[in-house]
Amino acid sequence: MRRILALLLLGIVAMSVLGAGCISSETTSNTSSSSSPTASPTESDQIPVTVNENGNINTADLKSYIDSLPAGELTPEEKKGLLYMVEEEKLAHDVYTKLYEKWGLPIFKNIAESESTHVNAVRLLLEKYNLTDPTQNEGVGEFQNEELQKLYDQLIEMGSKSEIDALKVGALIEETDIKDLEEWLALTDKLDIITVYENLMKGSRNHLRSFVSQLESRGVTYEPQVLPKDEFEEIINSSLETGGKGNGP
Repeated sequence: MRRILALLLLGIVAMSVLGAGCISSETTSNTSSSSSPTASPTESDQIPVTVNENGNINTADLKSYIDSLPAGELTPEEKKGLLYMVEEEKLAHDVYTKLYEKWGLPIFKNIAESESTHVNAVRLLLEKYNLTDPTQNEGVGEFQNEELQKLYDQLIEMGSKSEIDALKVGALIEETDIKDLEEWLALTDKLDIITVYENLMKGSRNHLRSFVSQLESRGVTYEPQVLPKDEFEEIINSSLETGGKGNGP
């Protein structure tokens, strides 16, 4: 995280027009060792999708499914991932809320609302595993994680320069969200955590498609800052991912 955060700071100074930067979670190379339930390949293929085209997660349907699974003992990496992701999803919500206030673009209002369902999706797991929610008493733009606090301030500064920069910030956040979720997924084999993370990624991919589309409509070609170019292009050139029956709170 510290190395990539330094790159982001350099990007703000040297590449502000491009809104370049990179943020990432600080993960370890250890894999999950004490996990129950374990997701087999067949089970993983059957994970319910509760996301709509706007990236909203139906948390009611999601809760019903993850509550049907037994709770295993979390590894330190799994705990760290859940606590980090709930704040990172809140960061996305808060940045979009502020950028909507600044520019009045509907995309920020719509995706901020969607990010609320992402925060609540992670909270389902915090509640299930009796973890204290670091976001429960924090206002907009307030974070317990110091690096995310600094990052929020930097992203607001970047996104306040112009509508184009604001949309680039949105795309950057969604790229980062996808990358971080991929890293945390590699550290767990618990089916309930996998289910939440996979739904978050589907929603984030829909959000990324929306931001890139908005930039393209303004004649701007967005270049990926975090994801490999081939992965980024595969996302952008594929259809919206949907499933489930609604947009639960």
